[in-house]
Amino acid sequence: MENYYKDKVLKHPEKPFILFGDEIYSYRDIDRRSNQMARVLKDYVRLKEGETMAVFLKNIPAYIWIWMGLEKIGCTMACINYNIRLKSLLHVLRTCNAKVLLTTPDFKNAIEDVLPVLKDEGIQVFYLSDNSPSDGVEALLGQVELTSEEPVPASYRANVTAKSTSVYIFTSGTTGLPKAAIINQMKLLMAANIFTLCDINAKDIIYIPLPLYHSAGLLIGIGGCLEVGATCVLRPKFSVSNFWNDCRRYQVSVIQYVGETMRYLCNTPKKDNDRDHRVKVAIGNGMKREVWKEFLFRFGCLKVYEFYGATEGNLGLINYIGKVGAVGRINFLYKKLTKFEIIQYDVDQNEVVRNEKGYCVPVAPGETGLLVAKNTKRTPFYGYAGDPEKTKKKLLQDVLEKGDSYFNSGDLLRQDHDGFIYFQDRVGDTFRWKGENVATTEVETILAMLEFIQEVNVYGVPVPGHEGKIGMAAIRLKEGESFDGKQLYEHTKNYLPNYAIPHFIRIREALEITGTFKQRKNQLVKEEFDPITITEPLFFLDNSEKSFVPLTLQIYHSITEKKRKL
Repeated sequence: MENYYKDKVLKHPEKPFILFGDEIYSYRDIDRRSNQMARVLKDYVRLKEGETMAVFLKNIPAYIWIWMGLEKIGCTMACINYNIRLKSLLHVLRTCNAKVLLTTPDFKNAIEDVLPVLKDEGIQVFYLSDNSPSDGVEALLGQVELTSEEPVPASYRANVTAKSTSVYIFTSGTTGLPKAAIINQMKLLMAANIFTLCDINAKDIIYIPLPLYHSAGLLIGIGGCLEVGATCVLRPKFSVSNFWNDCRRYQVSVIQYVGETMRYLCNTPKKDNDRDHRVKVAIGNGMKREVWKEFLFRFGCLKVYEFYGATEGNLGLINYIGKVGAVGRINFLYKKLTKFEIIQYDVDQNEVVRNEKGYCVPVAPGETGLLVAKNTKRTPFYGYAGDPEKTKKKLLQDVLEKGDSYFNSGDLLRQDHDGFIYFQDRVGDTFRWKGENVATTEVETILAMLEFIQEVNVYGVPVPGHEGKIGMAAIRLKEGESFDGKQLYEHTKNYLPNYAIPHFIRIREALEITGTFKQRKNQLVKEEFDPITITEPLFFLDNSEKSFVPLTLQIYHSITEKKRKL
């Protein structure tokens, strides 16, 4: 990536690379700042080639020059979701074996909560600021600004190869706490190449409102801008009220999206200037068919490139044709190059279907099944850092023949008779809310810490007017204990990011399990949160009351009629 970036700096040094509010950073500006960062991290912080630094940052221009600085000294950047706290934060830092954590004083409370543990474990913590509000955390910005901007010797990254890890992106897979997906140099270049495949070029201005701790924002967005030599507008976070104004202000030609952001835009009141913009391409994933149609009808005839791919996966699909609702189209050549299958899956038992010989069974066109992709030299699954057990769990063995190995996407897809592929649903113990994956087992572990809870089963339920599913928990109380909505509210706010906190609680006498002792979720998902059909006590997360309150018919209707913000 570093050599790649150098070429772009030499080609057009003064060209704007990052636009951020009123700030403009040229390719040369980012290069010089990354040289300073590289020197400070190597000579002052004492990071060694091959070591990892974690960044706990919002979307700011520094994210890019920190990344480039780490590339220049052959180190890895671990991109941490700034919504996580306490146990989850410590877990991700340990998983990627981070030697240093770099953040800003915005996250003072989150850092001070875990600082004693970080010190014990020998992890250095720095603020990228002029001053530090925390004892034991040094401010690093002054040091950076005093350091030379001259190019960094290539010898600093002498051992970097195509297989060297550039970035760790954390993903909530089907189980447990976040896992560090390994993004090596080769995979990074493949992700960055998506813009080229979508005819995006150096003249384009790309709008990135997605978080840089995810692969879409960092690898495809920033990486893609570098790949084609374009300009990117970086937004601190997605804002529905500023979206089109930003596009007009910066003359944006390409927007990045996830399904939820497109639905938000379609839900805004119609305006006379809805089509007054220069956007010609939208690239992203997770857009539902009805939102897609509404978006094009309302905001103009854009070219939409919907893609599919897991951060850690060994397969990617992209819909070049613009067929509404599809994530790609398969032809003979693609199928030959990337060995993947859509196989039968028993949703109730939460497992793949095998025939009498013990092999998986491909579905017929038109049927829904589990997407799996063969683990080969050409399409390897690199797995998760520091977690060989979780890596092993993501592979299915003996799929079509003895000894083969396939990456289990955990997603249900369907291929029609014309070869178009459609995303249907996630399986297992994960659902998606507010553009984030939520691992139900992680949420269950946190809720089970409470004294009054005997057993808990967390799952996602659909909500009208929203993408994905929102969290709900079925709870069995301990003998003689009563439900404490205030305590549960406080506990979840302390331990979970907002998007992972269940919004609905259902109190049950017993929680059903399958024959293999896994909790049954499907029936609970089907019953949703309707107080008319569910006779058991139901509670709702009420932020104004700072408690879980009884779910009344009035609250229920305000949710289903889209009058209440979730």
